[in-house]
Parts: sequence; C-alpha cells; structure tokens
Amino acid sequence: MEWLKQLSNAIDYIESNLTGDISYDEAAKIACCSTYYFQRMFSYVAGIPLSDYIRRRKMTQAAFELQSSEAKVMDIGMKYGYVSPTSFNRAFQSVHGVSPTVARAQGTLLNAYPPISFSIVVTGGENMKYRIETKKAIRIVGVRTALQEDMEQNQKIVPVFWDNILESTSFSEICKLANQASFGILGVTAYTNPQDIYYYVAVATDNPVPNGMVEFEIPAATWVIFECNGHFQESVQTIFKRFLTEWLPFSGYEYAELPDIEIYPVSGQKSKGGHAEVWIAIKKEVKGK
Repeated sequence: MEWLKQLSNAIDYIESNLTGDISYDEAAKIACCSTYYFQRMFSYVAGIPLSDYIRRRKMTQAAFELQSSEAKVMDIGMKYGYVSPTSFNRAFQSVHGVSPTVARAQGTLLNAYPPISFSIVVTGGENMKYRIETKKAIRIVGVRTALQEDMEQNQKIVPVFWDNILESTSFSEICKLANQASFGILGVTAYTNPQDIYYYVAVATDNPVPNGMVEFEIPAATWVIFECNGHFQESVQTIFKRFLTEWLPFSGYEYAELPDIEIYPVSGQKSKGGHAEVWIAIKKEVKGK
C-alpha cells in the first residue's frame, strides 16, 4: 500500500499550494514516479485528469471566499493564480456554471469539490484474473503517434489514432508482419522523456521495417497480465484503474514505469471490442522508500 500513501502525500502537497505554484514535477517526486506516470496514474485512480482536479479545487475555494469575504473578485482570482479577469471567469464558469460576480449573490447554486483522499475500500470482492510472466526484450514494428504529458489530451489522441488506422490499409499491413505466436496486435504506450512519448499500433516481429513504419524495443521485464472482454477502450481503462487501486497495493510489487502493452487478436478484422490482454511491467516493492 506504500504507493497509495505516496499518492496521498502528493495530494497533500497540492492542497497546501492551491494559492501558490503547483509543480507537477514536485508532486510526482513526492509520489516517487516521473511526472508523466504521476499524471497517468492519477487520471486512472481519480477518474479525472490532474489539471481538472486542481482547477476544481481552486474554484471550490474561490467560491467559498467570494461568498464569505468582501475582497474584490479579481483579487480572489489572482490569489488562485489567474492573472486576468477573463481567465478567472472562464475557469470559474467551467466549474460552477456561473460567473464569479453572480456567485456572490445569496441563493446561487454552486459546486463544491472536496479534496481527494486515497484509501482501500472494501467492494464486492470481484476477482481479477491475472498471471505473471518474465519476458525477454520484445521488438515491435508498426506505426505511432506522438503523445503529450497531458493525459486529458492523450485520452482524445489515442482513440482517433486507432480510428485512422482501422480505416486505412495500415491495419492489414501491420497484421501481415506478425510472426510471434504469443502476441497479437499491440497498442503500446512508451515514455522515454517529455519530448518522446508515443503510442504504437504494432506487432511483435523479426521482419524488416517497411517504409512508413517504425520499430521499437520493449525492454525485458516481469509483467502482470490481465484479461478483459468488452469494448476495448473502456475495458483497458477499467483494468488500469483496478490494477492501481485493487491489485498493486497488496501485491508486494511496484509499477516499473516501462511501456504499457495492450494486446488485441490478430484476425485481420477491424473490431473495437472482444477479448484483450493488458500487460503492465512490475518490480519487487522496495520497503521503506
């Protein structure tokens, strides 16, 4: 459960700096992971992007102050990091649906978002089928699209990328390259540094790289492998959330921060649902970090 404690500490840091500068890098450092992986894990666990959470918390506090103090609207906006009336008004309306000026009137309906806290919650005890395997490095060949550190944008980029691949001849061309029996079509999210974040649609193969495609080597690792069924996008997101909140805290492992792999069947058919696997790299937990 150590990583949940680290994540909670990062939330404490955010809460104590709502009226100051909130550094994603510092929050990630407290959570003992990279900035990219911190945002990625937060969005899965909390159900909203980190940027949305911070905006909601700032505007919740701003609304309290608008109704309990006589400070000028723009002074309150600047207190929470907004340097112009327009930017503060836009942020406030995105959370509350009304302008800061209107919010001062008694009887105005506003939204309050309390701080997030992370804990283990006893649910229905639904099982998670998994297996753990150690694999050598995996060479993949396919096409890729650039991602950002902003997880909110990535959640829009990847589905569009898949749609474009499925509507083009690239999908069948990639399928033909597959010659590793234990793998199917791969969706791989790979982070090297803030300038090199890519999502690949590819296959494991030792075939040459065709024109217009790229190759990438997934490092040797130990993987926890989950099976899922249903609409691919929703199923994969559910697996990641359950991995972080239900499996990882009790497993004795840590998230290894290596590429995440989605495996879909190689059938040549253009499908957005069915059976899939999610591979997440793990390592033995280091006690007392």
